Amino acid sequence: MKLSDVQRRLAAPFPGHLVDWRAQAVSKDRKRALMVAFVNARAVMDRLDAVCPNDWSFEVEVVEQATTPTVKGRLTIFGTVREDIGEAGEGDAATLKAAVSDALKRCAVHFGVGRYLYDLPLQWTDWDDTRRTPMRAMQLPEWALPEPERTPGGAHLVQALEQLRFELPADLAVQREMYKHLRAALAALRPGEESGDQAA
Repeated sequence: MKLSDVQRRLAAPFPGHLVDWRAQAVSKDRKRALMVAFVNARAVMDRLDAVCPNDWSFEVEVVEQATTPTVKGRLTIFGTVREDIGEAGEGDAATLKAAVSDALKRCAVHFGVGRYLYDLPLQWTDWDDTRRTPMRAMQLPEWALPEPERTPGGAHLVQALEQLRFELPADLAVQREMYKHLRAALAALRPGEESGDQAA
């Protein structure tokens, strides 16, 4: 297997619940914010593990003269190398760990991982400056969602299956809740069959 064989899987949209949002800019009156979508480093590692579990590696080198924690990252997939710089955020986020996470995400973008997020239209939204959060939940356009999530109930189904991929919850109440969501999602995907199932 080579990189070209898995390129589309690397670049595929992430499940919607794995995409987070942060304010890139806030208006002068603090009532509007420009929101940008991103995925965290753990989601990137999970994608690499799912697509090429034994064929990727990541190395970092600390940039000594930088004013904030900065590293040079080197991601290798099937022998192909991509490099980029990772920088820490501000305040409490200004750590070497944050710089390493940033470098991994930036390197992965060179392989297509999460690159589609850069194509999202600019999204200004009403902003609650006291809580530092948008007034309403941000939504991804349909093209930026995986295929199963583009139908009613698909997002619930994908999220439940994603959780099951790692472990089955030990709590019986949680198992019942997951079953309820899966059943509702499947019913939305195949309307008309649920009533037939119940009648049987």
